[in-house]
Amino acid sequence: MYAGPMAAIMQSLRSSAAAAIRDCRLGNSPLLRPRSRLFILSAPTSRRRYASRVDYSSSTRSTVIQLLNQISSKREVQQYLNHFSSQPSQQFAVIKVGGAILTDHLDSLINSLAFLYQIGLYPVVVHGAGPQLNRLLENAGVEPQFEGGIRITDGKTLEVARSLFLEENLKLCEKLEDLGVRARPITLGVFGAEYLDKEKYGLVGKINKVNLRPIHASIAARCLPILTSMAEGPSAQVLNVNADVAAVELSKALEPLKVVYLSEKGGLFNGDTKEKISAINLDEEYDDLMSGKHWWVRHGTRLKIKEINDLLMDLPRSSSVAIIHPADLQKELFTDTGAGTLIRRGNKVHTATSLTEFGDLEALKEKLVRGREALDAKQTVDRYIDSLAQRRFKAYFDEPMDALAIVLYPHNGASIAQLSTFAMSKAGWLGNVSDNVFSAIKKDFDKLAFTVKENDENLTWFFDKTEGSISHENGEVLFWYGIKDGKEVNELMREFYENGRDLFGEINLESRIHKAAKAAINLSGVAQQARAFSTANPRPSAKTMIHPRVSRSGSAAASLRGYATIAITTTNPNPPFGTKNATNDRPAKVALVGARGYTGQALIELLNNNSHMDLRHVSSRELKGQRLKGYHKREITYENLTHEDVRRMSDIDCWIMALPNGVSKPWVDNIRENGNDDAIIVDLSADYRFDPEWTYGLPELIDRSIICKAKRISNPGCYATAAQIGIAPLLPYLNPNASPTVVGHSGYSGAGTKPSPKNDVDNLTNNIIPYSLVDHIHEREISTQLGREIAFIPHVFSLFQGITHTISIPLSQTMTSRDIRNLYAERYEGEPLINITGDIPSVKNISGMHGVDIGGFAVHSSGKRVVICVTIDNLLKGAATQCLQNCNLALGYAEYEGIPLPSKT
Repeated sequence: MYAGPMAAIMQSLRSSAAAAIRDCRLGNSPLLRPRSRLFILSAPTSRRRYASRVDYSSSTRSTVIQLLNQISSKREVQQYLNHFSSQPSQQFAVIKVGGAILTDHLDSLINSLAFLYQIGLYPVVVHGAGPQLNRLLENAGVEPQFEGGIRITDGKTLEVARSLFLEENLKLCEKLEDLGVRARPITLGVFGAEYLDKEKYGLVGKINKVNLRPIHASIAARCLPILTSMAEGPSAQVLNVNADVAAVELSKALEPLKVVYLSEKGGLFNGDTKEKISAINLDEEYDDLMSGKHWWVRHGTRLKIKEINDLLMDLPRSSSVAIIHPADLQKELFTDTGAGTLIRRGNKVHTATSLTEFGDLEALKEKLVRGREALDAKQTVDRYIDSLAQRRFKAYFDEPMDALAIVLYPHNGASIAQLSTFAMSKAGWLGNVSDNVFSAIKKDFDKLAFTVKENDENLTWFFDKTEGSISHENGEVLFWYGIKDGKEVNELMREFYENGRDLFGEINLESRIHKAAKAAINLSGVAQQARAFSTANPRPSAKTMIHPRVSRSGSAAASLRGYATIAITTTNPNPPFGTKNATNDRPAKVALVGARGYTGQALIELLNNNSHMDLRHVSSRELKGQRLKGYHKREITYENLTHEDVRRMSDIDCWIMALPNGVSKPWVDNIRENGNDDAIIVDLSADYRFDPEWTYGLPELIDRSIICKAKRISNPGCYATAAQIGIAPLLPYLNPNASPTVVGHSGYSGAGTKPSPKNDVDNLTNNIIPYSLVDHIHEREISTQLGREIAFIPHVFSLFQGITHTISIPLSQTMTSRDIRNLYAERYEGEPLINITGDIPSVKNISGMHGVDIGGFAVHSSGKRVVICVTIDNLLKGAATQCLQNCNLALGYAEYEGIPLPSKT
């Protein structure tokens, strides 16, 4: 759950927003005044429709949308909000709520519904109460009976069910009303039914008609319609109906954009990979899923997919079904990646290898001309089509041509195919056809290159799809994937610099999305991965880039002393590593020196989880001869390695020094003498943090391409990591005449295993100990790296592991808490180990976690001082996790390989 943004949202809902809604009931607020809404009711025999145009210009809606931006980019929010608002209100969504959700996740449900209500969206809710009914019947001495999954319903069962459904319906409505959300209980009057099989099932109905008038009336009154799955049969007999069936029949009548099934599991799961299925495109995948090839598509999963396929066949192609957890409803609806399993018909991707296969060439030309600004656009397209007649190519497109890609096969001695056209409409994006097309291209071409304008609003979408890129001074960016050989990369870059957009001398019709579609599909800031097919959902891995990713806000290197040589940027729309294919698939032999300490033990667990790390030697004088615990790839015995041993060990790819300060140098010197100049050394002590020959390894702030090329990496200190990450986004806004102050508190594991007053539990009980009040080595480290004098005051307290910083930062200009929080959210967008929250992060919640939590953002009444709170686990992101990030990058692996990524809050 997105506790940070959602907590702020719900706080807003419970106060100003709730008050605004209540005022509306008295006619005191403009938010819900009946203006700008037109109702058009058709004849009684036809489906009722009404068009709507609502002006939600109130501060409440604006506030909620701004809060929504914290879990999604502004582009995504506006795109989906416009899309949902483009339909009549009753056609937004049908949400089916199971009884277990009402019992165990009611707060998440009402918060999500209230959120949608605040931005002017009216989902139609249909709920069941199966688990509650089972319990009531059992308590009454009635054993529930089922036949083929259908509840046998006699008079006694129906009496209990009616009372229960009414109670659950009112409870949900009352909870919503408590948040200022108007909700209308609709327990009967929507579903008409006949007996399913009276002799077999009793009082169970088969829906044969749906009356939408109660739903229209509810939404017209600005109320959320809350329906039970009860139907009226012959002679006004109430009949029991399965809630899933009721939701299906209601969806067929309403034809909503979204049908949502709320699930405790949060989606469907691939039985082979154990991962949640992000998306299923039925046109492409249904036959394969039902073929029996996938053992996990059985029982309930198979039935669910079949039922959804049957439903979507009766709905417009723009409709889709989402299976999600109620806490993830906002993310599912308003982000490209979603949160649960999205099921849609999609558009099947067709291919063509000759112009005759397109049929109507004029339609193809019209598609290519559309959205091009140049006066000679038609002539340019004509020339391009003529060139295709002379070349071997493969085109990919859906039937309505909402997406079109043309790939030129290699020729003239080239070995790399070129994507020369990629055109996409709004419908192509919303239907995800663009991702399907690119997936199809990747299946056919193992190497591909193309160019994009560097100011293209969709630049990060191409970053997400490729493995490497480089900029040209003429404003073009070259992208590629599948090219591993350095000679090929050099040749490709040579062609790029000689020919620019026209790689290999080809005619290139701007391999970018046409301007007409940009407003709808701007993908800037996509740190998330677009939805992939259910049966091919690869895990993201590392991205190789020739240059640092271009920041949307530009580089701040010129204004940041201390970071001038490492090109820190004020935003990070996508981490360039850790989310794309790694450059190395060969296992690395690793030696760990100093494994007895807490950090060493944490590293062993991480190395065990990393499929590329082959731990060969573990050195500890005290544990010599004992078997290493926590590592399962091979049996390892602790050694007491000597410097002479190290000189002989020339086959090690990576050395990790987990030693106390002042001890590493002899080890490093002997490693350098063993003749293995390619070996990576990562030192966790402070010995080399100020050595210019060593790379300072803080991937979230240092240009990752520098770490990738480094042989000697100094791992930052735990206190210093948290402080730098907490201060860095505000460096351009610091008061030049005052210094930030960091008050740090650490668990006693930070004092190491050697006995001292700072790790004596008895001494720390009911106590907190400040130490090294000035000139602590981390104070020097933080100040050196940030290029500003920073005051740092450490303390140790009785928690075993975890650090909390309270950072007071003087500002050069007046800023609000929201300004600062947005600055941090944008700066760390796409960094999976950094979480921005509106709350003050709790140190106990970070213990055992691999990331950094940043929150608080309390601004002094003057507007020129902010207090920020940062928490980090000193043994993990403060040491072992960060060490593994650096090892992965330097060795060419995915940055987060072996690191359990924390869920954002």
